[in-house]
Amino acid sequence: MQFEITETTRESVREWLEHRGGGLNEYVFPSRLSAKAHLSTRQYARLLDQWVQAVGLIPGEYGTHSLRRTKVAMIYKRTGNIRAVQILLGHTKLDSTVRYLGVDVEDALALSEATDL
Repeated sequence: MQFEITETTRESVREWLEHRGGGLNEYVFPSRLSAKAHLSTRQYARLLDQWVQAVGLIPGEYGTHSLRRTKVAMIYKRTGNIRAVQILLGHTKLDSTVRYLGVDVEDALALSEATDL
């Protein structure tokens, strides 16, 4: 998946790298067990649950995969450009993107009705 890194994100990563220490050839988010290994997906999910809970939300309603989908879903809702979303996700088949976003006939008809020739 291709993505942009905003200036705010860059600054956050810089601050994290300074706080974390270590070299640029090391994992940005190392394992809690060994700095030579990366953060596991299971540990990332645990951290996400803690962060969601800390801001007063319900952990079961948020997940690591839903974070991946959020931006592209917003792009699709705003523009209706499913091809752009396909490219961002790195999908080779448009059908995969359609299923991924949960686009249905009603969405397609609404876009069609909103477009005048």
